[in-house]
Amino acid sequence: MSAPDTESLLRELAPQVLGALVRRYGDFDAAEDALQEAMLAAATQWPDDGVPDNPRGWLIQVAGRRLIDQIRAEVARRHREAADAVRDVRAPAESGIPGIEDPDRDDSLTLFFLCCHPALPPASAVALTLRSVGGLTTEEIARAFLLPESTMAQRITRAKKKLATLDRPFAMPSDSDADGYRGEWRARVGAVLHVLYVIFTEGHTTSTGHRLQRGDLAAEAIRLTRALHRVLPEDPEVTGLLAMLLITDARRAARSGPQGELIPLSEQDRGLWDRDLIIEGVRLATASVSAGLIGPYQIQAAIAALHSQARSVEETDWPRILLLYNALERVAYNPMVTLNRAVATAKVQGPQAGLELAASLDGVLTGTHRLDAVRGHLHEMAGDHEAAIAAYIAAARRTSSTPERDYLMLRAARLRAAREAGEYPELA
Repeated sequence: MSAPDTESLLRELAPQVLGALVRRYGDFDAAEDALQEAMLAAATQWPDDGVPDNPRGWLIQVAGRRLIDQIRAEVARRHREAADAVRDVRAPAESGIPGIEDPDRDDSLTLFFLCCHPALPPASAVALTLRSVGGLTTEEIARAFLLPESTMAQRITRAKKKLATLDRPFAMPSDSDADGYRGEWRARVGAVLHVLYVIFTEGHTTSTGHRLQRGDLAAEAIRLTRALHRVLPEDPEVTGLLAMLLITDARRAARSGPQGELIPLSEQDRGLWDRDLIIEGVRLATASVSAGLIGPYQIQAAIAALHSQARSVEETDWPRILLLYNALERVAYNPMVTLNRAVATAKVQGPQAGLELAASLDGVLTGTHRLDAVRGHLHEMAGDHEAAIAAYIAAARRTSSTPERDYLMLRAARLRAAREAGEYPELA
């Protein structure tokens, strides 16, 4: 296996292995350190020796041995018998892997719940989970939260320090009280859904680099959301999130061209959309709203369903989409929701109304290029091509995504060329 293939496999396995280690040993920082050493060993050995038959079990075994060594060193340093540690690291004879009963068990979703500890503010729990087991960098998380990277790094550090003060923060909740057990897990569902949403969003439109989308992240978010839906099939927000992810991912093949260039929704070949995913997603979206539109993921699923059922942008039911964005803003205010509402407003009430709504976000959406990108689109709709060109260029300069930057610069160049050819008369 080549080095890039090894790197891809290790990136896929890392959250699963970390989940198994944390669930068993209960020490997040030590598990992270042990995992890094195991991955370094794998990156060094696998390209030459070949990937083992059970790469996940191999990583767990190597990391488990590292953790056992740490525990033994701690026991020796304190000059006492650590009965709990001995019990925790004792492995069943049949497994051959220290400390893990089932090397094939996928603990990724469990670890998401464990990281979303109720002792942490929800935003901190989500950020910590995304950084530690979600596969995102601090920069990517900061962009998702519209915050400076330094601020996000401090938030994650504070979350780790807070958990370090707790007694076994990653221990499984006790199931001695069935109602309390279910209640403790239920209290974490909202944060876990947010984690899955952010992972998918980064996979759907990568915030940095040369790729428009990361299929591995999007697929992992869908896989884990499916797993959560199997556990909580009657939860309308879990169902709504799964519906939205499936419908959105159905457009993947149509979103980029032969060279990886971005193709906006208005220009996509809808024949390339995955109809099976759309059918499944619409069915789930319908089920999720049967009890009423009360949660943000239900509402977003309904919006996605309306987009997926339109044969063209012109045939899209924009008035209903605008009503849904109004409802979404009431349920879960977010400046990005307002920005999307500005686009829907422009489709229904005209571009000037959309521009006025977008103007309310000045000074609010300062950490993203998207406000300028939407302004460019709305100015273009209004026929003010000089303003559109300026907005597109401003957005291109702010984005860290190469495909998005190239698309924005291309829009500006096309408008400039059309103006010079006299195709678009200047506004008075």
